[in-house]
Amino acid sequence: MAEFIELLKQSEMGEALITFVVSMLPIIELRGAIPLGVGLGLHPLYAMIVSMVGNMVPVPFIVFFIRKIFAWLRKKSKWLEGVVLKIEARAEGKWAEIHKYELLGLFIFVAIPLPGTGAWTGALIAALMNMRIRNAMLCIFGGVIVAGLVITVLTYGVVSLFGV
Repeated sequence: MAEFIELLKQSEMGEALITFVVSMLPIIELRGAIPLGVGLGLHPLYAMIVSMVGNMVPVPFIVFFIRKIFAWLRKKSKWLEGVVLKIEARAEGKWAEIHKYELLGLFIFVAIPLPGTGAWTGALIAALMNMRIRNAMLCIFGGVIVAGLVITVLTYGVVSLFGV
């Protein structure tokens, strides 16, 4: 696996693929993928675009299928039911402020580039709140754009300051 990653890092397309895949991962998302892409040698704008697209790939699947997946996991075992309950409780704990402002709240939640916010959690909250898919997707995408711009500016600023 390490050899495959080293092989990918030898081309710009490979670096973009690594950045794309990392941006799809929960928790890391584009907040980690943009600095990674720039660190691999991608232009900051290119790293941002690749990360934004990759970050949005799992969103429709989460919005459409997470409730069915959670229902299936609950039936499999008590342990998985506990995991699902923890995830739902975490999302429900964040949706109080989102529910107050609905779509604007979801947009702001996704746009703030802090741990625990982002497209994955935003999609989970939208699904659990039964938001209309189209509205949720537009708010999440808008939030991803803002978060991507913020992270890119911060990354480019750090890179230009320290010449990394």
